[in-house]
Amino acid sequence: MAVKTLDDLLGEGVSGRRVLVRADLNVPFDGEKITDDGRVRAALPTVRALTEAGARVIVTAHLGRPKGAPDPAYSLRPVATRLGELLGTEVRFAGDVVGEQAKTAVSSLSDGDVVLLENVRFDPRETSKSESERAQLARELAELTGENGAFVSDGFGVVHRKQASVYDVARVLPAYAGGLVLAELDVLKTLTGDPQRPYAVVLGGSKVSDKLAVIEALLPKVDRLLVGGGMCFTFLAAQGHGVGSSLLETDMVDTCKRLLADAGDKLVLPTDVVVADAFSADAATRTVSVTGIEDGWMGLDVGPETAAAFGAIVRDARTLFWNGPMGVFEMAPFAEGTRAVATAIADSEAFSVVGGGDSAAAVRQLGLPEDGFSHISTGGGASLEYLEGKDLPGVAVLSEEQ
Repeated sequence: MAVKTLDDLLGEGVSGRRVLVRADLNVPFDGEKITDDGRVRAALPTVRALTEAGARVIVTAHLGRPKGAPDPAYSLRPVATRLGELLGTEVRFAGDVVGEQAKTAVSSLSDGDVVLLENVRFDPRETSKSESERAQLARELAELTGENGAFVSDGFGVVHRKQASVYDVARVLPAYAGGLVLAELDVLKTLTGDPQRPYAVVLGGSKVSDKLAVIEALLPKVDRLLVGGGMCFTFLAAQGHGVGSSLLETDMVDTCKRLLADAGDKLVLPTDVVVADAFSADAATRTVSVTGIEDGWMGLDVGPETAAAFGAIVRDARTLFWNGPMGVFEMAPFAEGTRAVATAIADSEAFSVVGGGDSAAAVRQLGLPEDGFSHISTGGGASLEYLEGKDLPGVAVLSEEQ
């Protein structure tokens, strides 16, 4: 059975109907200020299409990882305000997930109105391992839509999770894939199908263990795989280099030795790094060869020689996937490696995909032109699991017979 889409739902007519939209509004905060509203912006086209067609839109989403109970630090109230600003209309906010406030807010909706429910992860059933508990929450979410309701899955960043508002609700309501989910899947199919070559992948981030499955899945398919970020030091240790106080997963060293042996010259590591004597923007820093990292110093960015070498490979590529920063880009002394590699990707003529998460945040924080990339994903974890060849439960359920 084919997946039904937002266009199919609009074709059926949504005027006067309540439509539940699962969005990904998991944005970063500094205090009460949203520091990157990219995911809110990504939700706009689907919400706007529904409101313009007269739907009464109920948005559900999560923020952070609260422990299954209300926590003011993870409230979506500021996100409702920002969503309203971007839509140019009031977005009502319900102070609970499926309780009396949600019911009252939903019952007062008129055609074209929007309400955002409180953080769905405040309800422990959202992430419960019990199917019956998740199903009960899903039924209560579905009940908010009343008769003739519908569900639109548009939170790509969570489709790899078997959670109540992602998976179980799609088994209760007529379910449709939103435009964002469809666009993300189209891009990933390009990467996993028959990409133009050379095909280069740039991986960063802190831990090899987090990226092991995607490295193993991609190595046979790519022409070059460039490794930066904290994860590179476990590979460097596998080559026999001392890494000082740098991040090191000692239990992954043998795995990295195997990967290096299997990959040959496909797997490219840094040749120089920026080291510091403390994890601080005010620390003493210097650039050293990867053979010269002294005890007491930690690598926090790739060096200029590495950035130039990575940039040359990137500029030669026809297809690019980038996931994970090259260093601790949030601190100015350790941002240049990420900036250089990201700029090379943006300047290239390749089909380029930024794999969400910290990479997308880096693009915006470093002031790089978003239109320099073919696609900036909203879902790092979901993108990686797709590239690993895993099924995405939140996508698979959309093609089930209801």
